[in-house]
Amino acid sequence: MIDPSRTVALVGRPNVGKSRLFNRLCGKRMSIVHDLPGVTRDLISTEVKDDYVLLDTGGIGMELEMTPKAIAAAAEDQVEFALQASRVVLFVVDVRSGVTTLDEMVADKLRRYGKQVLLIANKVDSDVEESAAEDFARLGLGDPIRVSAEHGRGIHSLEAALNDGLGPKPEGSESDKEKRIRISLVGRPNVGKSSLGNALLNSTRLIVSDVPGTTRDSVELDLDYAKDGESIKFRLADTAGLRSKRKVGDPVEYFSNVRTQHSLERSDVVFLVIDAADGVTKQDQALAGDIMDAGKAIVIVVNKYDKIKERWDEEPVNGFKNLKHFLTHYETSLRKQLFFLPDPPVLFVSALKGFKVESLLEAAAGIEASLDLQLPTGRLNRLVQDLFTARAPKMVGIKRFKVFYAVQTGSRPLRLRFYCNRIERLDPTYRRYLEKGLLHEFQLKGCPIRFDLVGKQKRYAEGEDNEVGQSGLGGKGAPRQSREIQDKHRRKKQGDKAFEKKHPEQRKRISQVKAAHNKGTRK
Repeated sequence: MIDPSRTVALVGRPNVGKSRLFNRLCGKRMSIVHDLPGVTRDLISTEVKDDYVLLDTGGIGMELEMTPKAIAAAAEDQVEFALQASRVVLFVVDVRSGVTTLDEMVADKLRRYGKQVLLIANKVDSDVEESAAEDFARLGLGDPIRVSAEHGRGIHSLEAALNDGLGPKPEGSESDKEKRIRISLVGRPNVGKSSLGNALLNSTRLIVSDVPGTTRDSVELDLDYAKDGESIKFRLADTAGLRSKRKVGDPVEYFSNVRTQHSLERSDVVFLVIDAADGVTKQDQALAGDIMDAGKAIVIVVNKYDKIKERWDEEPVNGFKNLKHFLTHYETSLRKQLFFLPDPPVLFVSALKGFKVESLLEAAAGIEASLDLQLPTGRLNRLVQDLFTARAPKMVGIKRFKVFYAVQTGSRPLRLRFYCNRIERLDPTYRRYLEKGLLHEFQLKGCPIRFDLVGKQKRYAEGEDNEVGQSGLGGKGAPRQSREIQDKHRRKKQGDKAFEKKHPEQRKRISQVKAAHNKGTRK
C-alpha cells in the first residue's frame, strides 16, 4: 500500500476546475465535471501511479440557493477531513475570475493549518491568462503554478513541484498490490447507502442527507475488518442512487449513473440496498437485473430494520406469532419478487442503530471466497445427472432436453458449458431449477451462473468432439466420426496425392479394399 503520509488534497471554491484537474492528474475520468457549481460534493480518492493518494473535495463556499444547506455543510466537513489527512494541498483558483473574497478566505484558512500549499492558477489557456495569474501572488502562498486542466498545459511543471513537495518515497512504501475485496453499495436514492458506508467505516466520510440525490459520485474507500485475529481487506464503493432512465433529468445525474455502472462493473460483490418500509419496488427489480447482467455476486440488504421493529412493537401484525415469524414471511415474499436472482443472502440491518452492519462484510468475504471455485468435472456431471433423474425436463415435441457432458469454462461469473441435444429445449423454468441445484450443492448462493449451450451438430462442426469425448455423463465418451468419414474430410482438404503421401497406411488399406471390390465384380 501507498504510505498514508503521501496524500495530496485538491481544495478551492466551487467551479474553479478541481475535478477536471483531478481527472488530469490521475489519468482517467473519476470525478464528474460540469459547469454547474457544487457538482462535486463527496470526497473522491484514488492512487496516482502507485506514488501518492489524491483527494478531490467539494467546493468551499457552495451557493446555498443551488445546494441544500445541510449538504453544503457536510461537503465542507469533508474538506476539513481532507486538509487534516493531506501532506500537500493543491489550492486551485480560477485565473479568469481573478482573486475573489472567497479565495482570500480559503488562503487564510490554509495558512492556519500550516500545511505545504501549492497555489494552482487554473484555466491558463493563453498568454493573456498567463499574465493575469501574477495577481494571485498577493494571496501570500508563493508564485502560482500556471496550468490548464482542460488542455493539459503546465501539468508537467505541476507534477514536478508536487514530487518535490512529497519528497522521496520512504523505503518499503511501494505498493504491494495486495488484494482487496471490492464491494459496492447500490440502490435507489435515499435508501441509506451512505449511512451504511459510514457505519462500516465507523466515520462520517460519506455525506448523509434526507435529500434524494445527495451522493453524486461513486466514492471508493479502503476498509480493514478484523475477525478471529485475521484482517480482511475491502475497498468500499458508495454509489449515487439510481433512478429509472426515463426519470434522469439533467447531465449531472446522467454522469452519476454512468459512474455507478462503472463502479458496479469493477465490483466483486454488490450489495443491493432496499428500504425495509418500501419493500421491493420495480426500480429495485431493475437494479437487480442490471447486477445480474454485469455478472456480479449479489447480497440483498434490507436497511432500516429499526423501523420494522418499532412498528411491530407498537402494533404486531395479525397472523404472525412473533417478529421472527414476520421477517421470515417478509424474506420469502422478497425472494419471490426477485426470483431471477441466484438465491442471494438476505440481511436485515439498521445503519442508524448499527444493527448487524458487520454482517455485510462477513457475507462479502464468504461469497468472494467462492467466486474462483473450480468445480470438479466428475462431481459436476454426476450432479447434473442426479438433477435430471429427480426432475426430468418437459417434453418438446417427441424429445426432452438432454445434457451429454458438462464442464466449467470460467469464473467471475461461473460459466458452465453444456453439450446437449438441442439448445432450444432448455426452458427458463428448468434452467432456474438446474441453477438452484448447483448453487445448493457447491455453496454458491449469491453467485451468478452462466450456461453456454452447445448443440449436438454444432459440437461436431466446431471440432470439439475430443473435448467432449473425454468423459461424458455416466463415464462414457461422446461418439466420434467414423474412420471413413474422417479420411474423406482429409482427402477433400489435402488432395488425393498429398493424402496418400502423408498416410501410407490408409493408402495400403484403400488399395486392399479396391482389390477386393474388383475381385468381387469380376466374379
